[in-house]
Order: sequence, then structure tokens, then C-alpha cells
Amino acid sequence: MTGPVASPADAIAVLDPKSYADWNTVLDVFDRLRADTPVVRIESPTDDHEPFWLVTKYDDVMRISKDNATFLNAPRPTVFTNKAGEKLAREVTARQGEESPNLVSSLVALDAPKHPKLRRLTQDWFMPKNLRTLEGRIRELAKATAERFIAAGPEADFVTHVAAPYPLHVVMQILGVPEEDEPKMLFLTQQMFGGQDEDLSKSGMAEMTPEMISQIVFGAVAEFETYFEGLAAQRRANPTDDVATILATAKIDGEPISARDRAGYYIITASAGHDTTSASTAGAMLALARDPEQFAKVKADRNLLPNIVEEAIRWTTPVQHFMRMANEDVELSGVKIAKGDWLMINYVAANHDPDQFDNPRKFDVTRDQTRHLAFGAGAHQCLGLHLARLEMRLLFEALLDRIESIELAGEPRRAKSTFVGGLKTLPLRFTAR
Repeated sequence: MTGPVASPADAIAVLDPKSYADWNTVLDVFDRLRADTPVVRIESPTDDHEPFWLVTKYDDVMRISKDNATFLNAPRPTVFTNKAGEKLAREVTARQGEESPNLVSSLVALDAPKHPKLRRLTQDWFMPKNLRTLEGRIRELAKATAERFIAAGPEADFVTHVAAPYPLHVVMQILGVPEEDEPKMLFLTQQMFGGQDEDLSKSGMAEMTPEMISQIVFGAVAEFETYFEGLAAQRRANPTDDVATILATAKIDGEPISARDRAGYYIITASAGHDTTSASTAGAMLALARDPEQFAKVKADRNLLPNIVEEAIRWTTPVQHFMRMANEDVELSGVKIAKGDWLMINYVAANHDPDQFDNPRKFDVTRDQTRHLAFGAGAHQCLGLHLARLEMRLLFEALLDRIESIELAGEPRRAKSTFVGGLKTLPLRFTAR
């Protein structure tokens, strides 16, 4: 692995979850690296992470995302982790009979031929044609969420009252999880994705070691697995029309899928299915609260709602990265990547590439929305992208029907996270009709 190497300060900015809580500063780092060294080696100053190539240009990220033969998911951790975390993941999965650097055997951590076979199990279910049958139920959830937010006003935290619970309600209905279990699902998701943030992980610890973070995440995964194996058993005994039943009874090549694959499918649907939409929803409302002109524009012209949804997803980029391993020698932006090298495809940097998006830090509801990479691309493009768009559109229809004006009532705070990021607080002041 030879080539340009990031300075220790820039390496820390990429590696440290606290950096992502200071959004503009981390964007400054990505802007500078993209301009000077769009593919750069990141070496841990403390040697607690394996070195990898940080990829920041849109074109390079798109190329890697679409070339699943050259850039693999499974051999190395699919999400950036430290050496201790990878070691622990391999130990845990080895005891389960299939050693892997990825604790969860989900779609994001698999390659062909297994990946497309698993993806096809629910792909039709998440297509727009099927989702239209759910639109009425989701619309009612959106209206009820808007009413609860109004009732909490005229000042309330948008994350607490809207962005966190609403997508959770939706995805839990899809999975067939009883409403009384939703708080447990939220808690486990926050522990799994928010392990780097003491507020979200509920750890009460401001300074956690990487080993502590790994233990929190692994404990959450174990609880998820236990819960969803129980749910699968219920669905096999009493099938319904939900995703839980599809997974509980799924077969590939005539054989039932393994408990590990089934648990991974449930976990990625339950956790990624709401945490990411929560972040995008809060991002959209932050942008509108800061810009009364755009709020008025979209309130007057509901045809702009699809734009606001796409722009929020690009601007927020909740899934901040994935990792890949080079399966052969290759060159990116003039840098030679060797077979076996580890790469971070950074969606935040790609979605703020000025070669693709004019004035990328500006939230613009009139922007051409077709090119962002927040859902990934190629074979691993997010399975739930149509659901996320539908959820957000219906929610903002309900909110715009009830809210006349909106502004910040305090300083928003972002999560400390290298992987799934977004606002953890968004205090708002509003008037309702």
C-alpha cells in the first residue's frame, strides 16, 4: 500500500467519531482531501486501526459501488472498525460456525453469488407497486405523528417527537413487531449505530474505549438475534403478510436460509430501515427551519416534496461510508491500489463533490436530485430506498398541512459517529394552523 498518506491530523478527523458531530469542519477536511489527494492512505496515529484508502471523489465512489467484482464486501469488515472490534467479531462468528469480520451477516456484508439470492427474497416487497398497498397505513402514521408534534408545541425537539419514532413505527409494522416492543427496537438500534455517542448508546460514558464500544454493539446484536429468532418461530407457526413471515419461511436453492442469515436480514431491515430515514427527516426540517424562503416555497408548491426528500437525503447522507476490499490490482485517480487493500467509499464526501453538485453545502429544493449516492449504487443500492422516499413524502405532507412557520429554538446537535450519522437533537419553535 504505497501512495499519498494523510497527515495525522486529517487521519484523526476521518477516524474519530467526534469529528462528525462538527459537520462543517469535517466537510472542510473532505473538501481539501478531495481537491489535493482524492484517494489517500489513512493510517491510525495510535495503530488501533488497519490502514485503508479514503476515497472522496464522486466518480471514484460511483465506480467502486458499481464494480462488485473488483471491489468486494465480505473479506474485510464492511463498516470501518478497529482491530479489537474485528478480532472480537471473528471470535464470535467462529463460535457460530462461520468466521467473519462482519458480526451481522446482512445484505451489506455479502458478495455474489449469495448476495443477489438473499436480496431477491424481499426485493419485490420493497418495490413501489407493493408499497402503494401500504400508503394508506403510512399516511395515517404520518398524520398521527404530526398531531403529536403539534400537541407538544409551540416548542419541541423534532428528533424526539418526530424523526426518531415515525420511521420506527413504519418499519416495525412492516416487520410485524408489536408496538409495545418498539422502544426495545429503538434502544437496540441506538446501541448498535450510536455506540460511539454516549447519549445515543445510553452508556452514560463520555469517553469510551474502542473495546467498550465494540462490546455495546455486540451486545445489541445478540439481543436483536434472540428477539428475531422468537419472531421467526411465531411466523412459521402463524404466517401473515409481513416481511417477518417472508424471512421466517425463506428458502434459497430449496434449502431454508441459515439462522445467521435470517437474523442479519431482520437486523438490517429493523435498524437501517429507520435510523437512516430518521436522520434524513431531521436534516430536511433543520434546513427548512433555517431558511423561511424555502419553507414557504415548498409549502406553497407540494410538487417540490420529492425534491425536498432527495435533497435532504443527499445533504444529510445518513450512511456516511462503507468499506470495500480490492479483489485485484487497480488504479483510482492515479493511485495504484493493490489486491487486498482496504478502501473507504465516503458518501459524505462524494455527495458534497462540487464537480457534481453546485454549491453542495447549500440545501436547495430546486436542485437536480438524480445523482446523489446516499442510497449507494449498483447491486448494493439500498433495498429500502422507495420506502424511505414514501415515508418522508407523506410525513412532510402532514407537517406542512399543520405548520405555518418554523424556526430553531436552540442549537441542534449531531451524533458522534463514523457510520450512521445525523442530528440527535433539533429544538424547534413553530406556529400551527
